[in-house]
Amino acid sequence: MARYTGPSWKQSRRLGISLSGTGKEIEKRPYAPGQHGPNQRRKLSEYGLQQQEKQKLRFMYGVNERQFRRIFDDAGKMKGVHGENFMILLESRLDNLVYRMGLARTRRQARQLVNHGHILVGGQRVDIPSYRVKPGEVIGVREKSRNLDIIKEAIETNNYIPEYVTFDENTLEGTYTRFPERSELPAEITEALIVEFYSR
Repeated sequence: MARYTGPSWKQSRRLGISLSGTGKEIEKRPYAPGQHGPNQRRKLSEYGLQQQEKQKLRFMYGVNERQFRRIFDDAGKMKGVHGENFMILLESRLDNLVYRMGLARTRRQARQLVNHGHILVGGQRVDIPSYRVKPGEVIGVREKSRNLDIIKEAIETNNYIPEYVTFDENTLEGTYTRFPERSELPAEITEALIVEFYSR
């Protein structure tokens, strides 16, 4: 199953969560899309709730089903809580950290920057959005790409950088200092439901 490339606002309204992180999608119309959106009275089954939670997280990070499952399996091999480890691994993706540092306004934009070879990890060009960054690795922008308008605009509009990431606007370099704690990850996700979904 390929990665979803349709309208992200529609998807946000369907799942009842802001996938872009701005909250604009559900601010104006906080109900599901479609003709019967505001009047839908759907009661989800337990399986439906688990699947919806999985889709929320999958669409939030823009990962296809196969990749998502592989990351979930990798998280199961780590010490600690399976669901938390899973979210930490998703947060460690290169495209996500580019977004977290404020070099892109959305994860989709961050993925495009990585794909087009604008991003360096440890001084080496990396064009794989799913590259798993290790704590201590330095992420920067290639010399030729430093004047890109989308990077400048993203830095100007960004007003929050999480504590597990450092970023220097002058050098356009940041470091993934440590793995994030659960309290620093999306609160609207109940990862236990995702673990239950895959443990059926």
